Amino acid sequence: MSNLSRGKYAQFISDRSGMAFPYSEMVVEWNGSRVHVSEFEPKQPQLEPKPTVADPQGLQYARPARTEPPVLILLQTNPFETIKYAGNTYINVFSPDHNRFTGDTVRFRGATNATGFNDVPSFDGVTDISNASGFTVTVGKINSSGIVSDTTNYYYFQSSDTATSGNINGGGDSNTAGPVNLQA
Repeated sequence: MSNLSRGKYAQFISDRSGMAFPYSEMVVEWNGSRVHVSEFEPKQPQLEPKPTVADPQGLQYARPARTEPPVLILLQTNPFETIKYAGNTYINVFSPDHNRFTGDTVRFRGATNATGFNDVPSFDGVTDISNASGFTVTVGKINSSGIVSDTTNYYYFQSSDTATSGNINGGGDSNTAGPVNLQA
């Protein structure tokens, strides 16, 4: 048995409000204050945040980003146009959104066959479009006055052949433009 009274008729002064309440209805808050049950406030969870750890800095089996090799781009039907300007023959190539830059080397190939690629068919006296060394291209579409326009959909190169009349489209179907050397 205990020597303490149950406080059946006792009063207790609340630490929060200073009012008197029955002793048996008093509770202890998280900070040690004795308050009436109607005044009780639980501890705010933000007062004890959960510990956080730093984000991991790397992956265990990480691989570097892969550099995609250049690939063949299929050209539309008759993508080549001959242009005669200042005694030279230029070939405009129609290739929408080509993403090429002036100075890029591009090789043109004809349709595929059982053993590889055919040559690009000759037209307007131009036979060297399938040159195995490729051509250094300039972005834009050149006209017979030497004015260059439409850098988004065209690029051009100088042919070593001489066009018969100029301003002739040709090349046929299934031509491709791509790197000089194809890699798997």
